[in-house]
Amino acid sequence: MKPITIDFSKTPPSVRPREVAELLEKNRAPIRNALSPIRGKTDSLGWVDVDTLADRELLTLIEDKAKEIRENAEAFVLIGVGGSNQGARAAVEALGDNRVEILYTGNTLSPASLNKTMAQLKGKSVYVNVIAKNFATLEPGATFRVIRHYLEEEYGLQEAAKRTIATCSPNNGSLELFARDRNYTVLPFPLDVEGRYSVLSAAGLLPMGVAGIDIGALLNGAREMKELIHSEGPETNPAVLYALHRNLLLKKGYAIEILSHFEPAFHYFAKWWVQLFAESEGKDGKGIYPTSCSFSEDLHSLGQYIQDGRRILLETFLNLEDQGASYAVPHEDDNRDGFAYVDGKDFAFLNRVAFNATINAHRAGGVPCAVVNVPELTPYYMGQLFYFFEYACYVSGAILGVNPFDQPAVETYKVDMFNGLGRRQISQMEETAKGPKSESPE
Repeated sequence: MKPITIDFSKTPPSVRPREVAELLEKNRAPIRNALSPIRGKTDSLGWVDVDTLADRELLTLIEDKAKEIRENAEAFVLIGVGGSNQGARAAVEALGDNRVEILYTGNTLSPASLNKTMAQLKGKSVYVNVIAKNFATLEPGATFRVIRHYLEEEYGLQEAAKRTIATCSPNNGSLELFARDRNYTVLPFPLDVEGRYSVLSAAGLLPMGVAGIDIGALLNGAREMKELIHSEGPETNPAVLYALHRNLLLKKGYAIEILSHFEPAFHYFAKWWVQLFAESEGKDGKGIYPTSCSFSEDLHSLGQYIQDGRRILLETFLNLEDQGASYAVPHEDDNRDGFAYVDGKDFAFLNRVAFNATINAHRAGGVPCAVVNVPELTPYYMGQLFYFFEYACYVSGAILGVNPFDQPAVETYKVDMFNGLGRRQISQMEETAKGPKSESPE
């Protein structure tokens, strides 16, 4: 199967090959280090080797649990925030079969949203997966207490325990200790993987399995992308070239990157991508601001600014080469509605014409455009996409000169929030006594 590819032919005149080569030469050392990562040098590289995220034993456990849930559940509640559920949701919304209704909670403190979720659970057979690397974040913690009480009242302690899965760090943290005390199924959230890089671990794989996604194929896609990235020299390496182009454009004042697509199934993948780059690069006063657009809809809102606003935008398009569906416009003998020009044409063709026209128009308007070509929307290619952008983000952070695995500013709002709620701040000594600490709360 051919891999995803990236096309930079629409970036000139903003980016010249000579400039890319010069930036590569200046950053050859950090790029070389990123392509040959040394485990132990940082505690956040567990995602690099796909096979260490889910060995055969763990994969069997995940597949068996997913099968049990698919056979017995009508609703599957996923409790997590940020990296703890963005990756899973990206795949589930794009590829899931809807056999089990999946509800995403723990990502808001809205009482209206929680009431809606609780109403959706009434009368249904429910399973729950709470996902947290370190169980200290308010949104999933408070929500899990609510859902836990509901399950125990509905099913009793023993049956509720059978229906609850905790995906957490294996370091005797609060969630793992609580889960083992209650006899929940416990899945590992790797200590050396930050939340936004966790999609190919148990944190993402169980929800995908519940949604009927072939997680073996997804991991195969990621594995083959890993082999491609680690076998290519930096001059032809797609992850390196993407990182070089975006950093070169940042130096020229292009401070906002849009991930654009013409396939609504990519909506939550784009949200995952936004978090990946925002948390990895947005620090020390540096980084490109990542955002996304879903076309054609956003062409009728943000399209005006993209085409004719300030020239601070670069755009990366996800190009789904085989849209996997078709629907022809019905024939009419007259032209009273004014749309005879699309008579008999397939919507896949209309979408392709709109895609090409948009890239050409945005490029002509001064927006540098790159295109990531995705052959099909399948688990295999979704795995490739996840791994490609994870590695490209790692390399891009190395070129930018930031640590792509921490996010200290995420904690800033929590200080005032915890003070307002009367929670005592845990001292550094107490944290150390608890064991290894990750940079990521999720």
